[in-house]
Amino acid sequence: MKDNLIFIGMPAVGKSTVGVVVAKRLGKRFVDVDLVIQEQEKKLLREIIADVGEDGFLKVENRVNAGIEAENSVISPGGSVVYCEEAMRHYKEIGTVVYLKASYQTIKRRIRNPKKRGVVLRDGQTLRDLYNERVPYFEKYADITVCEDGCRIEETIENVLNAVENYKKTLDK
Repeated sequence: MKDNLIFIGMPAVGKSTVGVVVAKRLGKRFVDVDLVIQEQEKKLLREIIADVGEDGFLKVENRVNAGIEAENSVISPGGSVVYCEEAMRHYKEIGTVVYLKASYQTIKRRIRNPKKRGVVLRDGQTLRDLYNERVPYFEKYADITVCEDGCRIEETIENVLNAVENYKKTLDK
């Protein structure tokens, strides 16, 4: 099995929270790509978006994600990475993509205020619109899908670990 796990999913599914614990449990490094972007660009994400707009940010996001060099790591990119073809092709080559799936109702309950959470919505776009737009991308790129509706964080972590182990077994056959 490729030695990296890449978590994708909507904001508030726990890509970073689950990712850190999964990395610890598997003895892997943890890479939060949003922090890598901020470090490389020397600006906060919201400042980058304010400076270059959403399309410009996607270019930055694509470049940084496509350039991630990691081994034996759990990688947590931002939710919009699925729009970045080059980055996603890179991730499929260097690891196993895990889609942390949650229903729209679960996401809405967790996010409450998209603006405060840093969720970028285009003019007139709702959180529901964003959800409906991204889900097909998540499904397209996922090697493993873990649904976390009705799960506590500990259950999601166990479900991810079990799904990764089962996926590894199918590759070894």
